[in-house]
Amino acid sequence: MRIALCNEVLGGMPLEQQCEYAASVGYDGLEIAPFTLSDAPEKISTAEAARIRRVVEASGLVVTGLHWLLVKPDGLSLTDPDASVRKRTLDVMIHLIGLCAELGGRVLVHGSPKQRQIATGETHAAALARLQDALAQAALAAARVGVTYCIEPLSQRETSLVNTIAEAAELVRSIDHPNLRTMIDCSAAGQTEAETAGRYLR
Repeated sequence: MRIALCNEVLGGMPLEQQCEYAASVGYDGLEIAPFTLSDAPEKISTAEAARIRRVVEASGLVVTGLHWLLVKPDGLSLTDPDASVRKRTLDVMIHLIGLCAELGGRVLVHGSPKQRQIATGETHAAALARLQDALAQAALAAARVGVTYCIEPLSQRETSLVNTIAEAAELVRSIDHPNLRTMIDCSAAGQTEAETAGRYLR
């Protein structure tokens, strides 16, 4: 088991300093939020990904994966009624899936609450269907590069769609692909779940 630090908590530091600090306090790796690397993470090249990986590994750490995927660039949404917005968002997701593999990561955690809201005037069913379609395509992209894509249930304070572990699990089951999973955010679970999160770990 590896213990990884979500790197945005050190986002004010250059990546080299983030790595040095994380290693000095005992972490094994970084889970990277792509917006901390660039305002346009969808444009990070293979060469730049290799450089980032070298920086992390030079401190004795590894990149365990990516999270908080869709903060940048601005204007992304998987549930927007506008098909062009959804396509642009999916294109960014697929690039980040490849980036995760290039960095040596194995898991992407899809939180990004603002980019999966139910749009005004839209139904829950319509938004969920759009999210389901995008995640099915993400699963295929993840399989191509050998990583796992996880949908993260988040509280209603953060997003209007996929708020409980049960909802996330049902969404994953409906897509039925080995490279798509869910995960437990203990903070969100503490706000939302009727039972303790430990129940799901048994």
